[in-house]
Amino acid sequence: MELENFFDLLQALEKKNDRLIHLLVGNGFSMAYDSTIFSYNALHSFIESIDDPDLQKILSVVETKNFELIMQQLDNLASLVTAFDGTAELKQQIEHASKKLKSSLLNAVNSLHPEHVFKVSDEAVESCAKFLNHFLGKGGYVFSTNYDLLLYWVLMRSSTISHNDGFGREALNYEKGMTSDEIDWSDLYWGKHKDNQNIFYVHGALPFFDAGSQVVKEEYSHSAYLLENISSRMDGGEYPIFVTAGNGEQKLAHIRHNQYLTFCYDKLSTITGTLVTFGFMFGKYDHHIIDAINKAAKQGMNAHPKLLSVYIGVYSDGDKKHIESIQHLFKVKVRIFDAKSVNIWGK
Repeated sequence: MELENFFDLLQALEKKNDRLIHLLVGNGFSMAYDSTIFSYNALHSFIESIDDPDLQKILSVVETKNFELIMQQLDNLASLVTAFDGTAELKQQIEHASKKLKSSLLNAVNSLHPEHVFKVSDEAVESCAKFLNHFLGKGGYVFSTNYDLLLYWVLMRSSTISHNDGFGREALNYEKGMTSDEIDWSDLYWGKHKDNQNIFYVHGALPFFDAGSQVVKEEYSHSAYLLENISSRMDGGEYPIFVTAGNGEQKLAHIRHNQYLTFCYDKLSTITGTLVTFGFMFGKYDHHIIDAINKAAKQGMNAHPKLLSVYIGVYSDGDKKHIESIQHLFKVKVRIFDAKSVNIWGK
């Protein structure tokens, strides 16, 4: 495969007027903004600095900074303890350590984050919005597997992007003749606008909390920035909808236990046209995403509409070789492009 320039392939795709073009972003989207904040190295260093015996013990033994792999190893260890009739106390200790690592990872993402939306420059927002509009502006969808707020912030700040994440409010006391100032509005709950949704956080995100029968989105208040409100919820024992640990099957099981995540995953499984990926490398624990792509490719059998192709952005020769090695797993045409040719954040 030859590396293509992103804008060359986009121009060719846009000539196909009957084809929708969608976007899937992964951690590389955030790392392109600031790799010192959003890399596994940064998260590992943060967790390593936490004064906790269990976490220190785990990090001193494992030889990886890939938290998905670490948590998978802990799950496997718990299963082995059960299989060999180990003590319930030992299994409980391992499971407790796994939960602690997950919560620490979430706290790390939260704490390393830029303080608030206005820390992202106008130039960066404008550049990212221009990139997103290649998809959203022409009827496509944007899917994200990231937990952070960067995409959310860009959507909030830009006046040029027509977006809908499915959340909305209900009037709690509406009576005919009331002005908007007289109406008491509910929190932002998911579902009100899902029929027109075009933004999908497949693995959840920091602002989304499971409120039992509903999914609520945290927001800015007059007294605090969004990240402060999220931190306040977390300090109170609430945690965002956040899929991180396990292999592809375990991630999918987590997704299926939440109505919002299920909706996002099913939408990915039914897209048509072309999917462009940026910063998502289809790693060892991402087979559930490949499965969703293949489901989209199978719909409609030999006729339209169905997913016809996936264009995958790569940064290095190693990335390129990895995609070439797993190309056979996809039931659609796979092409690769040079991710460095995109310059999402205008740097």
